[in-house]
Amino acid sequence: MKFKTNLAIGLTVLYCLHATAQTPAPRQIAAKRTTQKIKIDGLIDDAAWKDAPAALDYTEFRPTPFRKEDPANRTEVYMLYDDEGIYLGGYCHEKTKDSISTELRGRDGFGNNDFIGFIFDTYNDKINGFEYFITPLGEQMDAKMSPVMDEHGNNEDFNWNAVWKSAAAIHNDGWTFEIFLPFSAIRFSKKNIQDWGLNITRRRQKTGQQICWNPIDVNVNGFLTQEGFWTGLENIKPPLRLQFSPYFSTYGNHYPSNIQGKSNWTSSVNGGLDVKYGISQALTLDMTLIPDFGQAKSDPTVLNLTPFETKYNENRSFFTEGTELFNKGNLFYSRRVGGRPLHYYDLYNSIGTNERVISNPSETKLINASKISGRLKSGLGIGIFNAITPYTYAVVEDENNVQRKVETNPLTNYNIIVLDQTLKHNSSVSLINTNVWRSGKDYDANVTAGLFDFNDKSNTWNLSGKVGTSNLISYLPGSKNQQGYTGNLIFGKTSGHFNFNLSQSFTDSKYKINDLGYFTFNNFMEENLYMGYSWSKPTKWYNNLRSNFNASYSRRLKPSVYQNANFNVNMNGQLKNLWFTGFFIGYEPSGNDFYEPHADGRFFKGWSSTFFGAWTQTNNAKKYQIYTELLYIKRSLFDSKKIQWEIRQRYRFNDKLTISYGVQIEPQKNNTGFASFDNNNNIIFGRREIKTVENTLGIKYNFNKKMGFRADIRHYWSEVGYKEFFTLLNNGKLETNSSFSENVNQNYNAFNVDAVFKWEFAPGSFINLVWKNYNFPGEDHTLDLHYVKNLSNTLSLTHDNNISFKIIYFLDYLQLKKHK
Repeated sequence: MKFKTNLAIGLTVLYCLHATAQTPAPRQIAAKRTTQKIKIDGLIDDAAWKDAPAALDYTEFRPTPFRKEDPANRTEVYMLYDDEGIYLGGYCHEKTKDSISTELRGRDGFGNNDFIGFIFDTYNDKINGFEYFITPLGEQMDAKMSPVMDEHGNNEDFNWNAVWKSAAAIHNDGWTFEIFLPFSAIRFSKKNIQDWGLNITRRRQKTGQQICWNPIDVNVNGFLTQEGFWTGLENIKPPLRLQFSPYFSTYGNHYPSNIQGKSNWTSSVNGGLDVKYGISQALTLDMTLIPDFGQAKSDPTVLNLTPFETKYNENRSFFTEGTELFNKGNLFYSRRVGGRPLHYYDLYNSIGTNERVISNPSETKLINASKISGRLKSGLGIGIFNAITPYTYAVVEDENNVQRKVETNPLTNYNIIVLDQTLKHNSSVSLINTNVWRSGKDYDANVTAGLFDFNDKSNTWNLSGKVGTSNLISYLPGSKNQQGYTGNLIFGKTSGHFNFNLSQSFTDSKYKINDLGYFTFNNFMEENLYMGYSWSKPTKWYNNLRSNFNASYSRRLKPSVYQNANFNVNMNGQLKNLWFTGFFIGYEPSGNDFYEPHADGRFFKGWSSTFFGAWTQTNNAKKYQIYTELLYIKRSLFDSKKIQWEIRQRYRFNDKLTISYGVQIEPQKNNTGFASFDNNNNIIFGRREIKTVENTLGIKYNFNKKMGFRADIRHYWSEVGYKEFFTLLNNGKLETNSSFSENVNQNYNAFNVDAVFKWEFAPGSFINLVWKNYNFPGEDHTLDLHYVKNLSNTLSLTHDNNISFKIIYFLDYLQLKKHK
């Protein structure tokens, strides 16, 4: 293995030692202050625009890099500023009006729209940026850019929202726009004269083209590393940033418990406040007091047969907006805050035989949460997060109807501190600490990690890594602490047609971060290799093409035992008809699974696997779009086979109405995995047939750019039927067990509806009317139902219906002061 790794490194370095082309000097546009009034109506006919500096002559970066834009479809942008903010206006020319692509999607929904966007790097660190987009119908999108990638590989946080003004107008030969961006909607350092990184990008959806003012090379690492400059902003004074968003909400909930003396209807009235305060121009305090997350989108619950916790996306706005600093190092899983009580399951083992559980809350409530975040002019990013959840109690009742409360979660404080220093050449170093403090006898948790990310001057080579420790305080008997450690090191080439990276990661058996983070397993040493090549110049049949090879090898850290390996090849790209397609193929040799047995110290000698898959997505600009994906896996044990087929369709009737439908079917034959423990505590595995079907239906109707309705309906069904049982032996092999008779078959159904009407009746102010319906899956061992009958049974189950009304009003202190 060492010889192969060294050989791969040697060949890669030899391949990469070639001359790189000189990139042109960044473009510049001079900043100009205006004293004239500009009406934001999208028409750019105000006198101030006549003398405004213009950003012209744009260059395509997809699908044909470095091609100059067609003069008939030219882009004209004008930029001004005054004491209050930035004015942006322009004309996106088109040969015909029919060439403009439009769709009402709501805030931050790009959809089937042309757009123009402005990307500001106000700190000139080539790492952090602010993005503002507008469509021909005047809808807004905005985001923060950061080096922190989410689980999908994106570094744009569209959950971040600012309040700004915009308007657009469509003409016979194109569309015009105007934007007013108040200085309160962007962050920058406090200097008398400032130069900001700047790029302007435009998308023409029907042709699949995207152009930029400062040319972009898709083979160069980073978008912000290739910006131009907006120069000479003078004496811009950061305004007082004090904004309030009070809310009022009311809920009506119907659950047919049908208990005598207890109504099936419950209701509640709530009120609270979000506060945003600029401590300084760089630092912002965000607070939520008595928050209400009852209208957050429902989780797509699934039947989890793995030994690991299901990870769900965060849908609560306070925890999704502007959290890029707190996500560094992947130490923060925000669902822990207000999540399941620490002793939720322990309750059932602690009550008496004559007692029953009356109520056991599955979530803890949030008293308040606050975060301070921002970046100083020195490039130091600071993030401080704090949240408090109260005591949580379950209620149990004995045979004499006497009730008592049982504490399932103590008063808990969650805290995060992040220091992130940017360096030259879009590099950075970071320090992160997370802490969970619990009152009483329950243990506390502390995690610390240091990160570094270094790029060379040519922006070609990268060295990055992390070291971290976890400390569970009073976790072990006798109030002893448990300390663990982790680390990784990555070296790679990040620019050019050919890229690669080599990495090594390790984590000891005592490293645990699940009190405030998400972590599946520890005690491993793993090596990974990635090599990729891209063809970015269009040919007769494709616009771009990418291929990569991936390999991984993992062992237990202590004792050093082989776990698993994986090898795969991928290829994907965009065709000339603007379809996207790709395929992959791979192999996993047999390994040792230390997690499937659901018991420490045990392992299962698994199987070797061969897998391949392919996917295709048709042109998104068309009214009808379809995405389909096929995955096939063949495993050596019991000749097991798994097929996963997914198809998603969308039809856009007009600019307002879109309907989408998706289905995923996943049959598995002769799958093998953990089933249960028998009466002697032996580990029982089973050979099983698994059928999983998920159907989703989405309906979107937007009345205008401020008002819209969306409904999402989902039914998930998974059926598990066991055909044969085995005892897991100490050597990891399986021995037939004909005496185990427990019914562990499962028939799991999840059904939910999320219907939302949203109206932005004033900038930053919303009225939301929401209906949520969902069933409680429960425990069902009934098998051999066909899908329609199973769906019918699901709809007849007990459902919870929740109707809510919520109004959020945005108040800006400066605007209130003006109107006094």
